[in-house]
Amino acid sequence: MGPALDVPSGSTAVASTIDAVFTARVRSAEAYHPVFGQLWKLCGERISGGKGIRPRLMLDMFGALRPDARADTRAVAEQGPVPAAVVDIAAAIELLHASFLLHDDVFDGDLTRRGSPNLIGLLATHPGDTETTAAQRLHWARSCGILMGDLLLAEVHQIFARVDVEPAARTALLDLLAHAITESVVGEQLDIGLEDGTVVADTATVLEMCRLKTATYTFELPLRAAAILAGADSAAADAALAAAGAHLGLAFQLQDDLLSTFGDPAEHGKDAFSDLREGKETAVIAAARMTSAWPEIEPAFGDCELTVTEGERVQRLLRECGAESFVHGLIDDQMRALHETLADPASELPDAARQTLVSLAARLDGRRS
Repeated sequence: MGPALDVPSGSTAVASTIDAVFTARVRSAEAYHPVFGQLWKLCGERISGGKGIRPRLMLDMFGALRPDARADTRAVAEQGPVPAAVVDIAAAIELLHASFLLHDDVFDGDLTRRGSPNLIGLLATHPGDTETTAAQRLHWARSCGILMGDLLLAEVHQIFARVDVEPAARTALLDLLAHAITESVVGEQLDIGLEDGTVVADTATVLEMCRLKTATYTFELPLRAAAILAGADSAAADAALAAAGAHLGLAFQLQDDLLSTFGDPAEHGKDAFSDLREGKETAVIAAARMTSAWPEIEPAFGDCELTVTEGERVQRLLRECGAESFVHGLIDDQMRALHETLADPASELPDAARQTLVSLAARLDGRRS
């Protein structure tokens, strides 16, 4: 595995690698046309400053699985320099996330993210040198969002295909990437089908959609990629990390559903009633459908003009009918399953890896509404 990067923080190296990708792509894009260069430039600015959950998870797990890992250490920065290949793959996973978000924003018709204009929102307000209507600018912006998502997906494949590791490890990483993309696309298709009513909205389907759309690429991919790069990818360890990623990812998405419905919008950066207005088929709604309160809730669900007063009434009904507590129970189920996976000695996970996952689970538990 190529040279190690002597940097104070793996996260800093990941951010620098992503910046370098955009710097190089802006330069080459401008040779085609200024608007193409602007697309890359604005996208780089939007990605900068993200939470970096996936790279951080991968770096922590690599630190826990690397041959010289110490069981009492959780921070990868304390384990020594991070190999360049690890930084490259961590950066690529963050670019994959950016690609999915761009496509997601098109599907959902969103113009903001975390309280600020997303790439589509920025492009929709930049008319350029010609006079265009708002509808034309929005079509332009959404089209650019799709194209930029495609470009980032191609960039991710390039990084995985060129990473400086042994051929067998590179093949395993590429197979893992293909698996993550496929499951994420299936999850997105189910999400759209549930929202449009072309897929039956039962609890089992909603939970499977959450697992496919979020858990695989957000948790399973970085965890299993870290094991491959650390040379700790035995069949048992790989299966344990895949299971842990599925449990953590589903718990993470279920918490997001709760926060979006009942949380403080000042903290999660979303419109307090956006999921209700958009008619998003979350686990909260799936639970409510099974109760006698649903006939009262249904008329407001998917109402794009839902008022604050009506939204607060629906929130109250969702609490009173038990939908909120039902989803909290689902989260508890995932956390219990995670700890059972980690307690199984057949998983072949070292103590440092178990501690990393236990620590992550504790942080996720702290996100509850």
